[in-house]
Amino acid sequence: MKRIYAIESWCINCKRCEVACKTFHSASRDTVKAFKTEQPSPRNRVRVEGSKLLSIAVNCRHCEHPKCVEGCISGAMTKDPLTGVVTSNPEKCVGCRTCESLCPFGAVRIEDIQGKGFAYKCDLCGESLGAAGEPSCVAACPNKALIYVESGC
Repeated sequence: MKRIYAIESWCINCKRCEVACKTFHSASRDTVKAFKTEQPSPRNRVRVEGSKLLSIAVNCRHCEHPKCVEGCISGAMTKDPLTGVVTSNPEKCVGCRTCESLCPFGAVRIEDIQGKGFAYKCDLCGESLGAAGEPSCVAACPNKALIYVESGC
């Protein structure tokens, strides 16, 4: 399966991946509306941590044996047996934070959405990859610090 990997030495902390992700996951797919007016505000599933000198995009690796799925008490976290994509179902999530604490990459986050805790993480843009056949964050990176490649792990 293809996965997104970050190349730390190429990341310049521009956060274009975050903007692209938030826009992609917005109802309007409009950057201005996504950041200023949409309610609930869409969540970006990738985040850049660090400084301009040393930074990296943190995202889900869609692990072979995901701890977040194993530990999910409600069955909200699942791994598609065909695609290998790990997703979180907001209808089932109880906001217990088990998945967040078990993720070795810090890629799962819990936030309050309309009064209910919800786990969210990278979904590889679902089935809607861009023209180049890559997720929005990868396509937006000016330095190619995010790559979308086949992985055997």
